[in-house]
Amino acid sequence: MELFPPIPLSQWQDSKETVHRFAQVVGKIRLAYSARRNHWWNVPYHLTGRGITTRPMAVADGGGTFCIDFDFVDHRLVVCSSDGRRISFPLTGQSVASFYRQTLDALALIGVTVSLPHPHPFDLPDAGRPFTDDTEHAAYDPFWVNRYWQVLGQVNLVLEEFASRFCGKTSPVHHFWHTFDIAVTRFSDHKVDQPPTVDPVTREAYSREVISSGFWFGDDAVPRPTFYSYAAPEPDGLADCPLVPGSARWMERHGSHLAVLDYDDARGSEDPRGTVLGFYESVYRSAARLDHWNVGGEASPGGVTDPVAARAGG
Repeated sequence: MELFPPIPLSQWQDSKETVHRFAQVVGKIRLAYSARRNHWWNVPYHLTGRGITTRPMAVADGGGTFCIDFDFVDHRLVVCSSDGRRISFPLTGQSVASFYRQTLDALALIGVTVSLPHPHPFDLPDAGRPFTDDTEHAAYDPFWVNRYWQVLGQVNLVLEEFASRFCGKTSPVHHFWHTFDIAVTRFSDHKVDQPPTVDPVTREAYSREVISSGFWFGDDAVPRPTFYSYAAPEPDGLADCPLVPGSARWMERHGSHLAVLDYDDARGSEDPRGTVLGFYESVYRSAARLDHWNVGGEASPGGVTDPVAARAGG
């Protein structure tokens, strides 16, 4: 498959809305049954060779572990336990309501009883509707869902390469079921005092200065697949800094600025991978300079921090 194949939002928006809610169902299980990590690192998905995974979670009585995987090759949800039990069912032909019921039934068959405190979508237009009542979202086109996973995997590798260049505190590359994006975040040790009015999700996510880089598949505000990067808190003057390549731009979003690079502009360039890495690097260097990060001291070219290995060429 070509690097960054086409994935226009208009071709799979209905499927995306359904899969996004499927991911939120399972994501809320992950939230409830995993040990909390700083900046919510325990909650997002990680990629596998066939889809995305929750990673192992603890059974409530502490007697074992269980895991939930989306298989976007055979298009099944796979639930398995550490004692070897495995249950799966098709993702096709499901509404959110039927998916929710079958997921809980599959977990019960491996001995896991799930009780979610708020089984509704998070921060979506239908957040007031329980998963059990959602028969509206039932579109699932296997071709485009597989394409979504293929693109996710390719972007994952680009973000892993970008992450390797920084030896400071860095998040995993992970796929968020909240906003349905994939991102990696670099942190400084500068604490951020959030106002008391800020919601608890945001307070934990941005309790330190961050520079984040990622990709999302499009939404109502930006209806195109897009690479993005931002700094939080945003340093003064950041949106006046030049971006690479020239087609990238700053856009205002939720009271701050987001650097964006159109996916199709990147895929149409002579070196798509290098174009995206250059874009992320241009935002990072500008934001880090304005926030007085130790750019040179936290660099790890090629993932190497050992000076002996660096002099020897790795």
